[in-house]
Amino acid sequence: MLRSKDTLVTAFALFSLFFGAGNLILPPLLGFKSGGLWWLVAFGFCLSAVLIPIFGILAHARLQGTMFDFARKVSPTFSVVYCYIVYVIAISLPSPRTASVTHEMAIQPIFGSPSLLTSVVYFALVFVFVVNRSKILDIVGKILTPGIIMILFLIIGITAFDYEFTFGKTVFASPFTDGILEGYQTFDAIGAVVVGGVIIISINIKDKKASFAEKKQLIRHAGWLAGFGLFFIYAGLILTGALMGAEFDPEISRTTLLSGIASKTLGNPGNLFLSILVSLACFTTAVGIVTGTADFIKHRFGGSRQAYLITSIIGCFLGVAMGQFDVHYIIAVAVPALMFIYPITIVLILLNVVPERFASEKVFRAVIFTTILFSVPDFLGSISPLTPKGGILDWIPLQEYSMGWVLPALVVFVIINNIDYWPRSKNNS
Repeated sequence: MLRSKDTLVTAFALFSLFFGAGNLILPPLLGFKSGGLWWLVAFGFCLSAVLIPIFGILAHARLQGTMFDFARKVSPTFSVVYCYIVYVIAISLPSPRTASVTHEMAIQPIFGSPSLLTSVVYFALVFVFVVNRSKILDIVGKILTPGIIMILFLIIGITAFDYEFTFGKTVFASPFTDGILEGYQTFDAIGAVVVGGVIIISINIKDKKASFAEKKQLIRHAGWLAGFGLFFIYAGLILTGALMGAEFDPEISRTTLLSGIASKTLGNPGNLFLSILVSLACFTTAVGIVTGTADFIKHRFGGSRQAYLITSIIGCFLGVAMGQFDVHYIIAVAVPALMFIYPITIVLILLNVVPERFASEKVFRAVIFTTILFSVPDFLGSISPLTPKGGILDWIPLQEYSMGWVLPALVVFVIINNIDYWPRSKNNS
């Protein structure tokens, strides 16, 4: 029997597994550059970094399987390839980025130790949590998340009460779409299909007697609670950055800005508080990513515990290796991968949320193929700014905002559903 307490713990765990390195360092600089249009930027950012990921959790509540089930209707082969691509990206970029951010903001300023030592200790601890995965919900949900939320609310609350609501000019030509694209860098849509499976398996381990309906209700309620928490934190951090527009150099880096905000709001203990916050936020996300990847490989190898352990070790070794690069480099490297895989992930999430009568196998295949096709120009453009532009690309709506896939995917979704509707209506008559 699942209780309301379980819902709250699961919501805290979801929040913490989502809230990692990018979620912490991206919003303040986004607000810093957005000026008086911070609210419009925040709306776009929360659309791709909160609403879509929570839809991903709702889809998991319906499917209650693995990430493989998200793309199964396209084809089993496509689903396997998609899963492997996502997991390779997850353990190669966002997971190591958590170690890099932790080192730059929490460890090096205090201890001055090399990044290699930080990464080795960091991922050794990650491995300990991953192999003790039955305790993840309790440890993350009851202990780590409340600490993260408390420190964040301190920073946001002090800024909101101590600073006048005066803003500078925005540097964004398209604040709303720039906010959406920056939300890609949180990896939260990918995180939803990865850590959602972690939550489901953890619930199954913790309470094997819970019915399908009970687990579905718990995951849905926990997902919405986590979503509201993420929304308020993101909006608060973006507002905090916007209110600090006159306090720092316009060319300030993400990590330096966050450190400066912590010092100004929390005083001398600011860096210590920030170190704790960064360490907690990043660590929980790394645990979720490595656990999710290991769960998937274990499932592909027939529930092999050995496959789970080997994948966990490989994931942690990759984290140590990639964690030697600085945060800016990892973010830059991630852009091409995100411009290709993120639209596909968003569409898969939405197709798994809409009523099943609108999401047949034919709809899945047509819409995903269209999304892939119209994502290629954005992918190529992110690899090389010298990629030819113009011609037919100028006729694609939203292409100038790197979102040329949106309307074609929507049009194909409507057309295929209408084609499917007429035979059904004739049969019914």
